Amino acid sequence: MRYIALRALITAGLFTVNAGAALAHGAERGFVMLLPTGHFILGGALAVAASCLIVFAMPGNGFLRTYSMHVRLGSIPERIAVITSVCSAVLLAALIHAGFHGSRDPLANPLPLTIWTLWWVIVVILHMGFGHLWAFLNPFTGPYTVLNRFTGGWLSRHPLPRPPKYIAYAPAFFLFLLFAWFQLVTPAPDDPQKLAVVVLAYAIFTFGAVCMFGPAVWLGENDPFAVFFRLIAAASPLQIKNSEDPNSRFQLSLAVPGAGLADQPALPPWGAMFVLLTLSSVSFDGFSNTFFWLAMGNINPLDFPGRTALIAFNTLGLVESFAALSVLFIGTVLLGWTMAQRPGPLWTILGSLVFSLIPISMAFHIAHYLTDILVNGQYVLLAMNDPLFIGWDLLGFADYHVTTSFLNTAGGAKAIYFVQTSTIVAGHIAGVAVAHLLLLKMGFSGPKLFAIEGPLAALMIAYTAFGLWTLSTPSIG
Repeated sequence: MRYIALRALITAGLFTVNAGAALAHGAERGFVMLLPTGHFILGGALAVAASCLIVFAMPGNGFLRTYSMHVRLGSIPERIAVITSVCSAVLLAALIHAGFHGSRDPLANPLPLTIWTLWWVIVVILHMGFGHLWAFLNPFTGPYTVLNRFTGGWLSRHPLPRPPKYIAYAPAFFLFLLFAWFQLVTPAPDDPQKLAVVVLAYAIFTFGAVCMFGPAVWLGENDPFAVFFRLIAAASPLQIKNSEDPNSRFQLSLAVPGAGLADQPALPPWGAMFVLLTLSSVSFDGFSNTFFWLAMGNINPLDFPGRTALIAFNTLGLVESFAALSVLFIGTVLLGWTMAQRPGPLWTILGSLVFSLIPISMAFHIAHYLTDILVNGQYVLLAMNDPLFIGWDLLGFADYHVTTSFLNTAGGAKAIYFVQTSTIVAGHIAGVAVAHLLLLKMGFSGPKLFAIEGPLAALMIAYTAFGLWTLSTPSIG
């Protein structure tokens, strides 16, 4: 994904970039390979193991009290979200128009820059710190509200029946799988016209579904990105929740990071599969660029044939990565459930414990995109400096030139690697804490708590080692 996102921002950037940027990743990886990476992998795994022992040794009541603390900050009127959503819809329409009618050269077209860097990297990361921003930024709820008022409330009075519970989250799962396949497998996902077709099709489909089922039903559990952003935002220290006051739709509060995940109801099977897919796809994102994966397909990484030649191979890999993680996670929970003498419904416990994977998914997202943020973020600033391409200098960056020199130094490469490894380890430690909190809230204690938590802790330790290995092993991107 780092290779894809780097191409995406460069192709969407407003200025050309020379070959040094492409070589920068090679230099960065070369410096990393000189480090004692085995020590980092072992140290990270031991740190997660130590966190498992620490949280298990903490008094359960004190742990619950700590995570139940929150501070109310106020509320935001619904009209604010309507206004920002309508503005997002206008911006989306302009970007789609640019994709179809703008330059065929991705270097001069803003659509790939906005989609692959500003939205899929920066906005995702902002949700981790500032809560459910997609409630304000999505381009669907505002136009729906305007259309509903224009029709005298006809849309809200005549929604289609809610889909059956047994397929809840199934549309989100399959749509996210298509998105991951388009981003990670298909050739040139940053081609402006191809991307414009995909974005337009998604926008028309989603707005139609919102109008037919209502925003609460479709965006609540069927739209992949609304679900993804909501789950990530649940781990944020800034909680943005729907308010019972019709004039102030959103209530703001501060909470301990990760506490909001324990307040979520247990996900149904398709919801649990959705969370597993989000983690497996970002994991495959990094793994698919490694020499190890390419060797499994008899591909010489030093003579990389391009993505077109790998469509079938990487499609299989994307599906296999999801299947492998699902088998590991479900098997681990099943083992703990059996060791604890089957306390309660298995799917209820699994649907709750799957929330502990969200901090890990967030950590992988940050680690895999860190280099792209540092490089591509500079292009974002340049785009914001002159958004209409008419010579503005809004931020004072008219004479600024993008630099990747920090990737070509030992100090810069080491600093990036240290941040990446620390993020992976911190994400798994947070996952351990969330899993412990979820089990305590479900009423587990003593031997049964240890029986269920033990196998899950072992899986998280192993996944920490895997995540650190993908950062350390030779890679093409």
